[in-house]
Amino acid sequence: MKRKLKSKFIIIICLLSLDSLQAQVFPNYAEREMFGIKDSTIFAQLLSLSSEGALDANEYKVGPGDLLFISISGIDEKNFSVNIDPEGFLYIPRIGVLDLRNKTLAEAKNIIRQRLLKSFKDVDIHISLNSYRKIKVSLIGNIKSPSTYVLSSSSRLLDLFVISSGLTTTSDIRNILITSKDGSSKKFDLLRFLRLGDYSQNPYLNDGDIVRIDKVEKTISLFGQIKFIGNYEFKEGETFDEILQIARGLSFKARKDSIEIIRFTEDGKSQYSLFYSYEQIQKEKIKIQNRDFIIVREIPDYFDVQYVQLNGEIKYPGVYKIKKDETTLSQIINEAGGFKEKASLKDAILYRTKADSTYDPELERLRLIPRADMTDDEYDYLKARSRQKRGRVVVDFEKLFDQKDYSEDVVLKIGDIISIPEKKEYISIIGQVVNPGNISYKSGLTIEDYVNIAGGFSWRAKENDVRVIRANTGEWVEADEVAELKPGDTIWVPEDPPGPKFWEVFTTSLQVLGQVAAIVAATVAVIVATR
Repeated sequence: MKRKLKSKFIIIICLLSLDSLQAQVFPNYAEREMFGIKDSTIFAQLLSLSSEGALDANEYKVGPGDLLFISISGIDEKNFSVNIDPEGFLYIPRIGVLDLRNKTLAEAKNIIRQRLLKSFKDVDIHISLNSYRKIKVSLIGNIKSPSTYVLSSSSRLLDLFVISSGLTTTSDIRNILITSKDGSSKKFDLLRFLRLGDYSQNPYLNDGDIVRIDKVEKTISLFGQIKFIGNYEFKEGETFDEILQIARGLSFKARKDSIEIIRFTEDGKSQYSLFYSYEQIQKEKIKIQNRDFIIVREIPDYFDVQYVQLNGEIKYPGVYKIKKDETTLSQIINEAGGFKEKASLKDAILYRTKADSTYDPELERLRLIPRADMTDDEYDYLKARSRQKRGRVVVDFEKLFDQKDYSEDVVLKIGDIISIPEKKEYISIIGQVVNPGNISYKSGLTIEDYVNIAGGFSWRAKENDVRVIRANTGEWVEADEVAELKPGDTIWVPEDPPGPKFWEVFTTSLQVLGQVAAIVAATVAVIVATR
């Protein structure tokens, strides 16, 4: 009883957890997939050697291990290559010790220059960073494998993520907290750098920095005519204009006069809509809230290219512009120069790419049922629906263009494809004949005539089960029901399946006899034992 109660309790907990997972919205933009590699050691070595170009002296902080080059040019030239010591001080021979702790490279250069000018007059002074030091940085929080990494002091925040083991589905990279050795902290939005190239959100890392990744709990969602739709981490104090910048703005088909914001009430139990123009959003700096949904709809009928495509035996095949709800099939064929001499109007097809895609539950059900379990009506329905060419518009091209019956002249729709195949002046014969293949069509020849031309039946042919597959419909017809063959028809001669091979029969018989013998032996043993 206790086990049953325990099992029920576990099931309930699992179901509740599943519901909470389904209700939670996670960030899903593409940049999240770029992090995490297998061999972080190799990439750390590459990062230590790589450079992004000129160093930003106003942002880079010097520290223990950095090697500085100092050149003093005057009557005599003096050059120094000096290291910052482990305590953050720089010693220059015959000049003295300078305190460079927690100084940027620009500040350090200024301190060194001012000190040198006290000892040297009328000289040119050049100071540069000769080589980087190594730093140790910790990446912790909601990531796959929290760890400490050794990097070059020129490394930025993104470099740390590149060599890390990667993010989880709930990692928040828009609210990254970096805590320095002195206890000061600051938040950074790495996505803003990835999307907008904002270097202020991809800072240089310093020795001892702790980079903390939080778990996403608050999100916003963007839908519709926005360049980068998806779910994003919520950032406190961010405006709609700023998040639309992150999403790279609106698409050219966006309707800008009524952007909808669906927002939850304070109790989080119901929603309401707000509408703003894009101009308002840019000017008024409206702040976003947790779980806001931003929807930008499309301008109707805006830049919709109205075209159809013509393939095959057309004088000038290709793509043609149409007028919505006006251009007909005959008009577009005339515009394309008409048919070529070998065009087969009987086999011509008008295919509608924007066809009805209504789900057919009966067809899906029958596809899962073995033939033996179907009624004849169910099997006929399955065959008919499976043979149906979705999107095909029924048009009699011969009536329309040969007999000028304009009741067949349909109005074309955007994306329609008109395919005009070449005339099939042959009959195809497949299956169990001596020489299967295509045979030139001749009016009046029967199925038997074509079989003889193909060398006759092969020794495995089912001669009494020959069928004809009609070219224009794909219908299978019994041979004795075909009054006349038409160009493009296919004659199919099925194979008579062979009987079982002797060795298979022999081995099966031995297995059966062995089982019978075992049963008989067991029965005899039981009878003897009872006596």
